Amino acid sequence: MAYWLMKSEPETYSWDDLFREGGTEWDGVRNNAARLHLKAMKAGDEAFLYHSMSDKAVVGVMRIVREAQPDPKDAAWVSVRVEPVRKLEKPVTLAAIKADPSLAKMELIRQSRLSVAPVREGEWKRVLELAR
Repeated sequence: MAYWLMKSEPETYSWDDLFREGGTEWDGVRNNAARLHLKAMKAGDEAFLYHSMSDKAVVGVMRIVREAQPDPKDAAWVSVRVEPVRKLEKPVTLAAIKADPSLAKMELIRQSRLSVAPVREGEWKRVLELAR
């Protein structure tokens, strides 16, 4: 299984929206690197939902339930289907991530503008520890 981080502005689409709907099509990604990451996702992979802009925090865990297919809004791009797994006990803020030396190489920090990024297994486990 691979791990990912997917960003959304909570005012546009939040954890509460995902939970209420039971899943969503993760579409609208318009960055070549992010598109490659979406194409690499496999059903069963897990992803952090990161609230960007106002909250700047990892807030929940999602599961990829359908692999990449053409984005319904523009077939030159791709989308995946995600479903909620669980809300984190407490959000893990960007400040907390930046303050943790074991997370210094996390793509969230290295490529801060990327909306979809891989997460290494050790980073995944550490973020989950910080959420307790």
